[in-house]
Amino acid sequence: MTLITTDYDTIAAVSTPAGVGGISIVRISGSDALKIAQKIYRGKQLDQVTTDTINYGHIIDPANDNSEVDEVMVSVMRAPKTYTKEDIIEINCHGGIQVTNKVLQIVLRNGARMAEPGEFTKRAFLNGRIDLSQSEAVMDLIDAKTDEARKAALNQLDGNLSAVIKKLRQKIVDLLANVEVNIDYPEYDGAEEVTSKLMLERAREIKTDINHLLDTAQQGKVLRDGLNTAIVGRPNVGKSSLLNRLLHEEKAIVTDVPGTTRDVLDEYVNVAGVPLHLVDTAGIRDTEDKVEKIGVGRSRDAIKQSDLVLLVLNANEPLTDEDRELLDLTQNNKRIILLNKTDLDEHLDITELKQNYGASEIIKTSAIAENGTKSLEDTISKLFFTKGIASTQNDVMVTNARHISLLQQALDSVQTVIDGVESGLPVDIAQIDLHSAWDYLGEITGDSYDDELMDQLFEKFCIGK
Repeated sequence: MTLITTDYDTIAAVSTPAGVGGISIVRISGSDALKIAQKIYRGKQLDQVTTDTINYGHIIDPANDNSEVDEVMVSVMRAPKTYTKEDIIEINCHGGIQVTNKVLQIVLRNGARMAEPGEFTKRAFLNGRIDLSQSEAVMDLIDAKTDEARKAALNQLDGNLSAVIKKLRQKIVDLLANVEVNIDYPEYDGAEEVTSKLMLERAREIKTDINHLLDTAQQGKVLRDGLNTAIVGRPNVGKSSLLNRLLHEEKAIVTDVPGTTRDVLDEYVNVAGVPLHLVDTAGIRDTEDKVEKIGVGRSRDAIKQSDLVLLVLNANEPLTDEDRELLDLTQNNKRIILLNKTDLDEHLDITELKQNYGASEIIKTSAIAENGTKSLEDTISKLFFTKGIASTQNDVMVTNARHISLLQQALDSVQTVIDGVESGLPVDIAQIDLHSAWDYLGEITGDSYDDELMDQLFEKFCIGK
């Protein structure tokens, strides 16, 4: 699916974040990149320098008597060994907003077009340098919130997921080819006879392979998107203190006055390599205060929307009716119970928690002593990573919701093949669903796609990438 790069016009954009910095990079890609750069550059002849070199000079403005605009370093990268497989010029200018915009405007006035969001990566895909799943991994790598998420994105960018998908599609193609041979040339003795038994056997193998990928989906999605985590409990049990301890800063106000937290506070934190979207909720209790009542309502909503609940209880007191209500309310959530204030005498009956409320993940902690964090990390890892986070680093992992959906559709098609053959359906009819599975898998890598899908995917990218 490699396209000819000369069909495209030349694009340009600022590839560094907006704002003031030491250096900004204006990137140009396309068949006229060298020509455009030479028109606005005073220094060496860029069409004569060696590829993959960086060259000192000045950007000039041809529309203003070739006046100097900035002192720059210009990187020259020639096709096809570039990110887009086109000629690429990167102008490293000083990182002020005014000078960066000035350099970009001069580039655009001299023959380049402003790049659309994600257009550099889109060209890398269209020119066959990377496939669609690798393109999406680029954005995942930029957005990675933890080191483990970075490694998972890099694994996908390296093409490991693509290799597994291509292998799966090849299995389906081999099976379909044998079916076609037996339909078109039933007298051909050299072809492997595809019987219902053989199709069942191969379809079940493919089903197992797809299921293996889907088994990684929950863990992969956790690494990519993080866990919506609600910190809940009645007032004054130490929820805000826990949030502050996990954040390593005094983000939430901590007092001994009930109802201090009146609204949800949310922050991201890295716990054992897992990004947690922490929501510190208002203490859930009956109250006549109108503002606090709204906060309590939002706290209940946060519980419903959470992937994980950290239920904080006061170990210094017996269970209250409010505690029991929260235990019932979070019964169906993945939940870790934190018994806080263990630096004081403990009066809470743990046996009651286990027997009456099915509490299995219980951690003793103290906001004052600042202990229990390591146990919390280990428990989160156990709940969401069956083999531990460290053991997943080199695994092929599905992290993208689009990929998960397509794998599930492919699995459904394969299951339809299995059900059909088991019920006596001829293999030439069953192959229709097998071909659908092949198409769904192709959408993951971009071997089969439509323009609307392309636009939706790449418009999520930043301009300049």
